[in-house]
Amino acid sequence: MPESVALDPVDLHILRLLQNDARTTYRELAAEVGVAPSTCLDRVARLRRSGVILGHRLQLDPARLGRGLEALLLVQVRPHRRELIGPFVERIRALAESRALFHLTGPDDYLVHVAVADPTDLQRLVLDEFTSRREVARVETRLIFQQWECGPLMPPTPGRRNPAEAPETRPGPPAP
Repeated sequence: MPESVALDPVDLHILRLLQNDARTTYRELAAEVGVAPSTCLDRVARLRRSGVILGHRLQLDPARLGRGLEALLLVQVRPHRRELIGPFVERIRALAESRALFHLTGPDDYLVHVAVADPTDLQRLVLDEFTSRREVARVETRLIFQQWECGPLMPPTPGRRNPAEAPETRPGPPAP
């Protein structure tokens, strides 16, 4: 696992802003975080060199590209052996319908996010590209009704509890 990179509050602010809009100019970034544009440029370059920033991506609307139905496919591969996994992964990644591929623990080996035109196209994809493969033992399909983007990815804050967790409660004396 790669080592964490030390980030100060200015770096974190830059990352938060760029994750919200990767087209933000260095001049705008610098003004927002309170540093000179040259300093901002140097910091972003360092974040790229250190591997914190991997790249910039363009987000597209699948429906406007004729792929209005999205689904998650849970795939079980048998036998789960290295010589089968490599070609399987490369084939799935090469499919025009594939949006993301995850290797999992548990009863399912892979989770594949796909975007297709309609239910008939999804059925064709599952039958022709997944269940027709010898190593694919099972495919379960889950349609995606709606998807939300979440906040920017930031490093964990040491000693901070997850705000979604309920606070610990201890039994105390009964109320009078």
